[in-house]
Amino acid sequence: MSADNDEIIELNVGGVHYTTTRKTLTSDKNSRLAELFDENNQSSSSFMKDAKGRYFIDRDGDTFRFILDYLRDDVIQFPDGFRGKRRLIKEAEHFKLDNMIKSMQTISDSHNGCITIGYRGSFGFGKDGLADVKFRKLSRILICGRVSLCRDVFGDTLNESRDPHSDHGGNTSRYTSRFFLKHCFIEQAFDMLHEQGFRLAGCCGSGTSAPAAELKPGIDAEESRWSHYNEFVFVRD
Repeated sequence: MSADNDEIIELNVGGVHYTTTRKTLTSDKNSRLAELFDENNQSSSSFMKDAKGRYFIDRDGDTFRFILDYLRDDVIQFPDGFRGKRRLIKEAEHFKLDNMIKSMQTISDSHNGCITIGYRGSFGFGKDGLADVKFRKLSRILICGRVSLCRDVFGDTLNESRDPHSDHGGNTSRYTSRFFLKHCFIEQAFDMLHEQGFRLAGCCGSGTSAPAAELKPGIDAEESRWSHYNEFVFVRD
């Protein structure tokens, strides 16, 4: 290894400054960066430089950090809720990083998909009926989707005890409609999906009137009138 290969390189990528080495920039020999920064290639001497002598690259500076990370470790790691994969693929295409693009497509295939949240609920009332609404009552929040996605999003809050095929780590590519959450806070479930980069794609709801049959013990007639079921479909792509 030559000394020049360990040379420290200062970059200005779209206004964002990076410090790396020639070895990192040329680690993928088939990339555009390797073509530009190869010590045997004189084209780097014709690079435009900024006022402080940094090599200037007129590309998206924020996503370039993922390109450097990949060139250093040959691995892609995205922060939770990362939504810039399409832009990053475009940048990787510009720099001719074919292996990086394949890795991102593999990650997308396993991390993209949809999760459906369903819940049955009602409202607790006092003696004065509508004038004395107390609280929203949820009996259970149901989770449906691919096992691996559900586990990634909800972690320890996911209750798998009702799933007869649950193996805690086996075939995570299968789908289930038998998961539910250990809590009854629908907003907490929404927050967790939002943090993981999911967006709401659709929802529906239905209500029921008071049944004609006699109510079960402990079921309030007024509350029964306000029982409802809702489903929300979240998508990550």
